[in-house]
Amino acid sequence: ISLEQNLGRPEFARLYTDIADQLTQTIRGKYWDDTRQLFADTPDRATFSQHVNALAILAGLVDEATQKAIGQSLLSDDSLAPASIYFKYYLHLALNEAGFGDQYLDWLDIWRENMASGLTTWGETSQVASTRSDCHAWGASPNIEFFRIILGIESAAPGFRQVRIEPHLGNLATISGTMPHPSGTISVAYERSGTQLQAEITLPQNISGLFIWNNTSYELHGGSNRLAL
Repeated sequence: ISLEQNLGRPEFARLYTDIADQLTQTIRGKYWDDTRQLFADTPDRATFSQHVNALAILAGLVDEATQKAIGQSLLSDDSLAPASIYFKYYLHLALNEAGFGDQYLDWLDIWRENMASGLTTWGETSQVASTRSDCHAWGASPNIEFFRIILGIESAAPGFRQVRIEPHLGNLATISGTMPHPSGTISVAYERSGTQLQAEITLPQNISGLFIWNNTSYELHGGSNRLAL
């Protein structure tokens, strides 16, 4: 929908909005289980998984409060069919969307197991001891999420013309990083002491954006930005 709007085709945006609304109503009606407060895998509501409920969050099927509740179940309900190392990409995005991004470093046990096994690339499956492929791209999502979730750097406009930076530091006191951008590089450095945060952010000169911390937004401009929060 957003793509069609930005391409100047509002009639297609309206069409896809109508279809999305119909799908949302159908999915809620057929798969939402009031007792478990989760989406089921099938209309008989006999099985439940992390997969379906992560996608429900990412697809915007529920409000913010329900996102939070589903996210808590994704973290604590062991009866849900678990996501594989591949699907954890979507699971972690959903948990971040639901407000649990500060726990990201706690979700990386499979990757730690990869490293403990002596692998220098990520395995194809979650069963590290028996995987037949020790180098597979679909297990590499932390390579993205260290930048997007922990450092918080994300595109906020087509072509990365604007940036949105909302770090999730967890228990980290200091961290920094640099990522490529079509107009140069974006660099961030964070240092936290108690409730205070020092943030240094450098953007390409033609890029602006927002920095979000504790639900408050701060404007960013091209060049060097220093924030004491």
